[in-house]
Amino acid sequence: MSPHPIGVLLVDDQPLFRRGMAMLIDSQPDLRVVGEAGDGAAAVTTAQQTAPDVVLMDIRMPGTDGIAGTAGILRDAAANGRTPPRVIVLTTFDLDDAALRAIRAGASGFLLKDAEPEFLLAAVRAVHGGHAVVAPGAIGDLLAHVDARAEHPAPAGRAADPAALDALSPREREIFAAVAAGLSNAEIAAREFVSEATVKSHVGRILAKLALRDRVQVVLYAHDHGLLPRRAGGGP
Repeated sequence: MSPHPIGVLLVDDQPLFRRGMAMLIDSQPDLRVVGEAGDGAAAVTTAQQTAPDVVLMDIRMPGTDGIAGTAGILRDAAANGRTPPRVIVLTTFDLDDAALRAIRAGASGFLLKDAEPEFLLAAVRAVHGGHAVVAPGAIGDLLAHVDARAEHPAPAGRAADPAALDALSPREREIFAAVAAGLSNAEIAAREFVSEATVKSHVGRILAKLALRDRVQVVLYAHDHGLLPRRAGGGP
């Protein structure tokens, strides 16, 4: 357990929903609500004042939505030399295009608003520990879903030039491809005949070399640079 409670900022335009979330979070000895906001713009200001560790951000709000709010919080933290909080966006729709845009804006994952309370609490703890709360395989499904519906291709060049891949060792490129395909550390370890600790070390170096935050960002990077394998039935 962290020596200090994990500070959580709640962002939702419905006060009743925020009240319920606050009661749930404050019931945990290792979590505490440090602030609340009713839209993305207010979230940026409140994050400046409270320095949360994790932000639970609704996507659809009047005024400034959760996508812009996520980008604003992370941009402001970077501009002022603060450690950026981890952002979990909340949505009412599975395979949500807006959730993908929020992840591109820097969110560490998304949850459905009707998620089980214990799952939500575990997600807060997970992102605070540096993990993404959406399995890379789920992001792959979401990307395929969006690509199938999109009139225009997704923008490329998200995190770094593809030439950055040249900085990866041959083994790191193998691990990169496995992570992008949605394999877990245990699955990669079994396939590569190495320990999970070795895989974790490789993944850490890959993230650092490509300037990516987590495994979900690896999938987005691979997608944007045409490095994901073609999915069966995914079109021409």
